[in-house]
Amino acid sequence: MSEISVKKDIICGKNAVVEALKTGRGINKIVVALGNVGGGAKEVMNLAKEKGVMLDRMPRERMDKLAKHHQGIVAFVTPVPYATVEDILERAKAKGEPPFLLLLDEITDPRNLGAIIRSAEAFGAHGILIPKRRSVPLNETVAKTSAGAIEYVPVARIGNSVQTLEKLKKDGFWAVGADMTGDAVEKIDFSLPTVLVIGSEGKGISRLLKEKLDYAVQIPMMGEINSLNASVAAAILMYEVMKRRKLNG
Repeated sequence: MSEISVKKDIICGKNAVVEALKTGRGINKIVVALGNVGGGAKEVMNLAKEKGVMLDRMPRERMDKLAKHHQGIVAFVTPVPYATVEDILERAKAKGEPPFLLLLDEITDPRNLGAIIRSAEAFGAHGILIPKRRSVPLNETVAKTSAGAIEYVPVARIGNSVQTLEKLKKDGFWAVGADMTGDAVEKIDFSLPTVLVIGSEGKGISRLLKEKLDYAVQIPMMGEINSLNASVAAAILMYEVMKRRKLNG
């Protein structure tokens, strides 16, 4: 019999995982035990591939440390379902506002992601895009740090960040990225559809993604430290977008 783990972000067993996949519950990753090649495992893996959910294999001994009675199948689930990029654009359209998205480039700290989601809700961003790989997924820590904002700000998982940004630009978006060598933020017209790119905590925006930006902007600072935490930088720039749109609105 399938069993749900006591951990809030884990579902165990073939039946429970299949049900979660069929109902569209947000799933970060499914792990199947090495050597588990039975019909149940194949059904889960085929359905996961169909739904675009990440799959991984793991020794059963390691899975035993995650949960009891896992039957060789574990799903890491999200506190809320993921949205799609189309969902986010429809949200902006319904509000009658030019779309304002954030694309987060390899943010790996769940507290940073939670803080960004909280600021996004406060400053009117319509949604957030995060890569499926090399980025923290939605989890309980993210939800807690967001202070409830995760319920109101849709988050979409994307495959290739560069390709996603290129498509948004073809659809009329301006791509604006936070960079210490960029122009003054006051020069940018944020009244147009905007995707704000925020780089990782350590490396900033990746080179390939930076090459696709229309504008790189910097935040003026007067102190001795010349960089900001990713969530702080995101909050300041989101405030600038909101302020400029209100002044022009």
